[in-house]
Amino acid sequence: MTAIPITARGAEMLKTELNRLRSIDRPAVIQAIRDAREKGDLSENAEYEAARERQGFIEGRIKELESKVAALQVIDPRGIDAGGRIVFGATVELEEVQSGTRVKYQIVGDDEADIKAGLISVSSPIARALIGKSEGDVAEVAAPAGPREYEVIDVRYI
Repeated sequence: MTAIPITARGAEMLKTELNRLRSIDRPAVIQAIRDAREKGDLSENAEYEAARERQGFIEGRIKELESKVAALQVIDPRGIDAGGRIVFGATVELEEVQSGTRVKYQIVGDDEADIKAGLISVSSPIARALIGKSEGDVAEVAAPAGPREYEVIDVRYI
């Protein structure tokens, strides 16, 4: 199985979701199915059908998370010595060359990406363009609105 890179925060987030699904959501949907069965004819019981559909979703998500958690490779950015190069877990400050707009991102695993929080997926176009770059380098990113250039202002491992 291929290792899935993730930060400690992201690993904890996945484990918390898995625990919630197992200990809260699964028992709740089982009870909802039990309650719907008590109402009689299951062929025309919308509550039963909805609960069964929800159960399928929960069980599928549990299986997905169990396999991911088993394959996680937790990476602590503070322990990285990449010589100032951008690698997984690095926090980077960038300046868009054309507009001068500055942004700050941390490169994280696919499951923990949240652009609004400044967390970009390691497999995103911008992260792929940045990996291996250092302070002062310019990365060209293929964006939907056309190519953009970003100058690397700062690279930190926090």
